[in-house]
Amino acid sequence: MTEKSALPKKTRELHSHHFDSTIWNDLIFRDDDIIISTYGKSGTTWVQQIIGQLLFDGRSDLEVAEMSPWLDLRVPPKEVKLPIVEEQSHRRFMKTHLPVDALRFSANAKYLYIGRDARDVVWSLYNHHSNANQTWYEALNDTPGLVGPPIEPPPDDIRQYWRDWFERDGYPFWPFWENVRSWWAIRDLPNVNFIHFNHLKHDMPGEIRKIANFLEIPIQESSWEKILEHCSFDWMKKNATKSVPLGGAFWDAGAQVFINKGVNNRWKDTLSQEESAEYEKRAEAELGAECARWLATGEEAD
Repeated sequence: MTEKSALPKKTRELHSHHFDSTIWNDLIFRDDDIIISTYGKSGTTWVQQIIGQLLFDGRSDLEVAEMSPWLDLRVPPKEVKLPIVEEQSHRRFMKTHLPVDALRFSANAKYLYIGRDARDVVWSLYNHHSNANQTWYEALNDTPGLVGPPIEPPPDDIRQYWRDWFERDGYPFWPFWENVRSWWAIRDLPNVNFIHFNHLKHDMPGEIRKIANFLEIPIQESSWEKILEHCSFDWMKKNATKSVPLGGAFWDAGAQVFINKGVNNRWKDTLSQEESAEYEKRAEAELGAECARWLATGEEAD
């Protein structure tokens, strides 16, 4: 249990074409809740799948996207979403893309924060955005409760997409640096655990065992091979309708386009050395050297 005096405080609300942070004000926490947090496109769905597999001993029929809602996504509205979450009888695992100061923090819930180099994030985000269909835009732009400007289709040139995102801090989605900073600042709390996309890629079995240990979920060794299979990229890609929101209805190419490539460094073929150096300088200025190093590699200072 975390001392209440040390708990982060909610200081603001965030509203946008995606966010309605007020839902956290009304959530009734359970002591065993699991909150998965990322900026986005950092391995969120992967970790949701891992937790589902750990909780349900490697079952292949889990509808993880339905079981593990994005709580602060403003559609469906909180009047619809909260009763569904309250009715869940299994150990709840929810995701958020908010910075710490825009959500209520529980002393007893367990928090997993996933990091990934922002250049890899943006390349994955571009795939997500450029393949979205009209249904996706209508859900975000044409439904009650929209605050601020609507989200627009991306440019054809991914370099321009990068420049817009970099120069306007996360545009057209949400600010990046404050998200990472806010979670990094509480990384030493006993109910917060940091995961890095690189580590999941390089040693998924080891990382799954670390996650299970942090969440105090005993692993059924008889289910271990099934857990690993169902958390593999190939299995998740093949069975994407189980882990992608609405089974992939927001993308004309289907759910598989949501789980795209699962690789890093695609930006190296596009960004110049000068552009990469500009990003790295900005990352250190925004986050500090230790956090910037962790975000790029998953490694912390000795």
